[in-house]
Parts: sequence; structure tokens; C-alpha cells
Amino acid sequence: MTLTGHMLIGQHSIAGNREAIRGINPATDAALEPAYAGGSAEHVEQACALAWAALDRYRETSLDTRAEFLESIASEIEALGDELIDRAAAETGLSRARLLGERGRTCQQLRQFARTVRAGEWLDVRVDTAQPQRQPLPRSDLRQRQVPLGPVAVFGASNFPLAFSVAGGDTASALAAGCPVIVKAHGAHPGTSELVGQALARAVKACDLPQGVFSLLYGSGREVGIALVSDPRIKAVGFTGSRSGGLALLQAAQARPEPIPVYAEMSSINPVLLFPAALHHRAQALAEGFVSSLTLGAGQFCTNPGLVIARKGPTLDGFVAAVTELIQRSPAQTMLTPGIFNAYEASVNALSENARAHIAAVGQRGDGPNQCQAHVFVTEAADFLADQSLQAEVFGAASLIVQCSHDDEIRQVIEHLEGQLTATLHLDDEDLKQAHALLPTLERKAGRLLVNGWPTGVEVCDTMVHGGPFPATSDARTTSVGTAAILRFLRPVCYQDFPDSLLPTALKQANPLHLRRLLDGQREAAKNAQ
Repeated sequence: MTLTGHMLIGQHSIAGNREAIRGINPATDAALEPAYAGGSAEHVEQACALAWAALDRYRETSLDTRAEFLESIASEIEALGDELIDRAAAETGLSRARLLGERGRTCQQLRQFARTVRAGEWLDVRVDTAQPQRQPLPRSDLRQRQVPLGPVAVFGASNFPLAFSVAGGDTASALAAGCPVIVKAHGAHPGTSELVGQALARAVKACDLPQGVFSLLYGSGREVGIALVSDPRIKAVGFTGSRSGGLALLQAAQARPEPIPVYAEMSSINPVLLFPAALHHRAQALAEGFVSSLTLGAGQFCTNPGLVIARKGPTLDGFVAAVTELIQRSPAQTMLTPGIFNAYEASVNALSENARAHIAAVGQRGDGPNQCQAHVFVTEAADFLADQSLQAEVFGAASLIVQCSHDDEIRQVIEHLEGQLTATLHLDDEDLKQAHALLPTLERKAGRLLVNGWPTGVEVCDTMVHGGPFPATSDARTTSVGTAAILRFLRPVCYQDFPDSLLPTALKQANPLHLRRLLDGQREAAKNAQ
């Protein structure tokens, strides 16, 4: 398949007219062809007009039609074969094995949302039938369903060129909800984005859907992104990236005459608590698991364990010694982009120069460009509490170990933390009482709590929560991973005293979709479709 360097506005391949971006092979610093000229306000207008024109037809597609569309996207992505994997590897420096796994995850979540759409539970149908004889006042017939918010702007992430990008979780969940999507491709992998965008556009055409259901835009800087978020036809935003980028979009969305929700995943250091008995019994195993999680993918995961909290003493000293030995043997790894590498170097240099932290270990130096050396730092709890900069996210394989003198100091450190995507507890039976006492605080701080595991590796399933209090996300009530992500792009509508012939299919008296409704306060048993 030929890469064009063009945007996709509906079914049209359109060249941009602003500053161009190119993919960069981070392993060589070589620029890749073609160049992708950025879009303008006119292109944003065209994409938003098409999305708005597509909304009313797309949002009322049957559950089967929408599910088949999601499945078609997955099949079209798989049909790209090695071309997609090769281009993504060239643009990111990620291994073939990693990218094959990520493609599988991308297609899996599309098919999971297809299953979710067919089941119809997300419609949350509620019916309170009329009670004309009720005293002192009669009750009207009232019916409620969830409807899509409207067109959604999605911003691709740098660290997942497939699973959090053009056809990733934000796009999949918005399309599942019945929302047209306009994606702003991430500048780190423009060719990968075009290939996936072409696959998605083919699925739109094959399923005979309105062309405005999907568009793909490019742009350097924030011009296109801010224009998208500011357009009155955009009704929600999905974003994964830096805190500064997410806050810029949030401010633009709130400054509109009609503010809209921004679901931004931004910043998390994912604290790991090592409890005394666990440290005493398995310090070496904990060190091995920690270093493996920390250095996975050069630490370029939003759930990377960037903070370790434990009570000081000989067992923690043993853990730090084991971590130091393992880190010193860890090879350098190519980071996703020169920009990410430069930001990582600046962050670890700032920590190195901070008098309140000292270096415990540094990984091996690389012999190529953009190669990350793993770093582990150590600080005292009092210093951590006194210096807010010590809890700044370092995007890469760097972590800070906080040594606490007693249990109350551990609690103070946790209370001092910002909102997080995850919090991990490593404990044995003897630690359960202490862990139980900290759970209310941890629940206030994080969206996912783990016991005796590591936060990297996010399962795509019905129960996953990939979210958390600010600044982990801009809206702690939601998740960006798992089938519950569909709820971000829906809102309830109540229909009062509608004749049955005028009701949406999901609300008709005969329940033709065989949904499990809440009927007069009682949940109906599941019905099998005929």
C-alpha cells in the first residue's frame, strides 16, 4: 500500500498546507518519507462538518451493524500484514514482537466493543410504566436510554502507535457509543497512522456508513488540536499524553460557549508499597520484578513504577542493593522519539542535581542515538514531603525509592501524592493489618489497586479501570481501557408519554432488542434474541 502523506477527511485523501512532519527512526535519527503537511482551520471545518452530517444516521445504526463495523475495522487492520508492523517499527524503534502483540490488543479491543454493542447493556434502558390511577397524582409513562454525545476528537498517543492511536481504545469506544470520530494523528508515527486510517476508512465504506464517521488530520504544534476542541460540533475529547498537552485541551474545552468533557490521561508515577514481611521474605524476587517492570519498553508506559515506598532498615537496604546490581547490568534501550529521549535526559539530570535525592544505580550506556539508561534514585520521606518536584513524572526507566522511618510516615507520603493510575501493594499475611489500614487512602489516590503484581501490563477487559484522580486523568469517574470506556461518550435521555410507534427501538414496549431492562424498579431476566 502506498503512503501518500495526506490526511483523510471522510473518504477523501487531502494534502495539507501547513508545516510538514516526518516520522523519525529513533534508532538512527533518519527522517522517513513521506512528509505529512499539516491541516488548517479549513480542514478542521471540513472534517467537523462531515462528522456532524453523519451523526444522526450513525447513532441510530442497529446494534449488529455497528458491531460488524468494529469487527470490520479489526479485520482491515490485520489485512495490512507486515507493512503495518514494519512501518511502526521504523517510526518507534519498538520490537516486532511488541508491535505484533499491540496489534493483537488493538484488534481484540475492537472485537470486545463489538460484543459490548451487541449485548446492549450500555443502553441502560429503564422503564417506569404509566400509573394513571395513582393517588394523589398519576404517573406518566417514562423511559430512559443512553444516547451518544456527538462527534469526538481523539488524540493519538506516542507510546502505543496502535492500541492508543488512530484505532485505539478512545476511537473504538467512541465509535461503539455511536459517535463519529476525528483523530489528530501523533507526530511520532504519521505513516503508521495513515495505514491504520486507510484501514478504518475502508471499513466505513464496506459497511455503507456515512463518510463523516471517521477522519484523520495531521498537524505540528497545537493549531489543529485546539481548533478541533474549539469547534462547536465536537462534543467530547479523548487524549493520552503530557500534562501540559492535556491541560491545554481542557482549558480550550472549558473556554467554549458550550464546555465539553475532556477525557485526558496525563501523569502518573504509580507508587509501589513494599511491606515489611514481604521485604523480609523475598527481597531478591521483589527487586527482580521491580527492575523488569521498570525497564520494560524503556519505561515508556503510563503505568511504569516510578515510586517505591518502604520502611527503612536492613531488608530495604538488601532490596536496594539487589536493585542496584540489576540496574547496573540493564542494557540501554532506544526510546520512541528524540524528543522523548531529550525530555527523559532533562528529568534524570534534574533529579541528579537535586540535593534531596541521590543516585543508587544507573544502567549501561548505549552506543546509538536516543538510548535510555535506567536510573534509580533514593530519598528520605522528609525530603520527599518537602519537595513537590520529587513526585514529577519521569517518562522512561527511572524510579525513586522513598525511605520511611515508621508507618505514620508511610501514610504521610501516600497522603502527599497526587492522583495516580495505579498503586501496588507487595505484602505477606503478616502485612495484612497494615495494608488494610492504608486502603481507604489508596482508594482515594488511584484507579487500580494491585496486590503482589506489577502495574505495567493493562488487561483489556470488562473490569479494568485505567484512570484515576487528577492529574492521572482529568475525570476520575471514567476509564480509558476496558468496555466501560464506552460510558464516557454517552448521556441519558428520558422519553415521557411517547406513543410506542414514536419510541426508539430500544425503548419499545415489546423490547424487540431483548434487552435486560430496569422495569418498574425490577431488573428483568436476560432474554435470548429470537
